[in-house]
Amino acid sequence: MRCDCGMRSFGFESDSVVQEFGFDDDVAEDIRAAIERETGEELADEDYEYVADGAIAWWRKEDGDADDLADLLLDMKANLADEAAVCWLFVPGPNDSGHVPADVIEEAAVTAGLQATSARGEAGWSGVRLIPQNERR
Repeated sequence: MRCDCGMRSFGFESDSVVQEFGFDDDVAEDIRAAIERETGEELADEDYEYVADGAIAWWRKEDGDADDLADLLLDMKANLADEAAVCWLFVPGPNDSGHVPADVIEEAAVTAGLQATSARGEAGWSGVRLIPQNERR
């Protein structure tokens, strides 16, 4: 499925380092490319040890339960330069067997001190922007 990702911003700044978690051969390359175009930088992998300006994660139902997802979200936050950094979680779309229900995402986000805000569908994946709890964007 093709993505119109270039038409809308993910909210990352130019020259930002964005760390990526959960990469596998099923991720949407169009989304990855759009973020790299937006930042002008390649995505850093999950083993990146320096400070990152933002983060994205790919998560599928078979990757685990809400507690496992919360652990991943905490890992995402660990290298961020700023608590309010841009973070996106991408899960397979609702018609995919790997889809993760919104209540699981919300439970994991709350456990990790985050809240799910805006959502968007791109290239067969549902993206959910995550922000610190009690912050409005």
